[in-house]
Amino acid sequence: MNVSRTWRAVTGIVLASGLLLGASSTASADQVRDDQWPLEAFGAEDIWKVSTGKGVTVAVIDDGVYAKHRDLRNNVIEGKDFIDDRGATNPDGNHGTGMAGLIAGHGHGPSGSEGVKGLAPDATILAIRDMGLSGKGLSESIRYAVDEGADVINMSIGGTPNSHDAAAIEYALDNDVLLVAASGNTGEGPGGDNYPARYPGVLGVGGIKSDGELWESSNFGPHVLLTAPAKSVVTTGGEAELGEYGKGSGTSSSTSYVSATAALIKSKFPDLTPGQIVNRMVKTAGLPDSAKGLSLPDQKYGYGYIQPLAALTKDIPAGSKMGQLKSPEVPSSEPSAPPAGGAEPGADASASENSGSDSTNMLLLGGGVVAFLAVAIGAAVLFMRRQTRRAAVPSGNAAHGAGMYGGPGLPHQPPPGPPPGSSYPPPPAQGPHRP
Repeated sequence: MNVSRTWRAVTGIVLASGLLLGASSTASADQVRDDQWPLEAFGAEDIWKVSTGKGVTVAVIDDGVYAKHRDLRNNVIEGKDFIDDRGATNPDGNHGTGMAGLIAGHGHGPSGSEGVKGLAPDATILAIRDMGLSGKGLSESIRYAVDEGADVINMSIGGTPNSHDAAAIEYALDNDVLLVAASGNTGEGPGGDNYPARYPGVLGVGGIKSDGELWESSNFGPHVLLTAPAKSVVTTGGEAELGEYGKGSGTSSSTSYVSATAALIKSKFPDLTPGQIVNRMVKTAGLPDSAKGLSLPDQKYGYGYIQPLAALTKDIPAGSKMGQLKSPEVPSSEPSAPPAGGAEPGADASASENSGSDSTNMLLLGGGVVAFLAVAIGAAVLFMRRQTRRAAVPSGNAAHGAGMYGGPGLPHQPPPGPPPGSSYPPPPAQGPHRP
């Protein structure tokens, strides 16, 4: 698999820039809370009277989560680092920290009234550091999240497919774990790579603006089932000495809000399957006036934007086990373990298979000397590929955003008030959209 294509978001990522918080800044944490327009749009205070996500674990597969952020302390547990030895809760994981804050931030100050608050503030975050750069894609981190007791897996990252991922997705669904992934930020249609969002069995998420209209840079296609806020979202991303907060636009944020909604539903309805959780979000989703009358699911809006309060309170039959999710397509030749004497960790599955096949042919045709040369060449190729991947591994802020779909930009002072014209979601009189 071509490394430059596998995580092309390394160069194609869309991140919002911001203003650094200077030493003389008078911005207050209350301003940060005020600028979390999605919470007001969702009616968060009413939501928290019904569910706060308590007892639910959301795995955040990302560049790490800074567990000591004051709005996240005690809500994050150390998972596993699948990249190097920096740790899953290292302080440089700005993107993952931002996503965790949108899901389970609890704020700080009197009664948690200041700073960033997540939509499911009593949920637990399992921090997992993985950008899918190994030959096994995200399969190892997905399986790890399941084995560690995650109920929902948030993947605000993207790239090209890997042959190992489908079986891991099936494993997650078999264990009643919902996978949620970002569609991407390049405005591409169905032809884009957009994995893991495009895998059958994964809930793909698109982005909208505060008026409910599709965010212009949101990728779209049949893999998008739901949409959520993506534009001008304030998060816990950002370094402590620069204010601890960030603001940006991207389907990363949309994905986190959908994962948080799933956590709220799982907390209230613990016996629902992943598909039945999705069904509640789908059956209560809304659409802007411009999209009314579309045949659903629409490739841009899916079934519409999430309305968490309605998803928690409406009388909705549980539905089928898979709901609107498609069954995973697991290749019949899916490898369960490397062949004896096969590729080293980090090598492509295809490289391992081809190397073994070539060695066998050489033995049949040319004897021991030729076989030795084939093995030596294969080992050299594998070593070079592994070194290339290691060079591509993000390290700290220099590669911030590698493989990620937007989210917090540089730490900044958010402008006062919600975005102009904010009207998401529509007034209650319009009622929820029911496909």
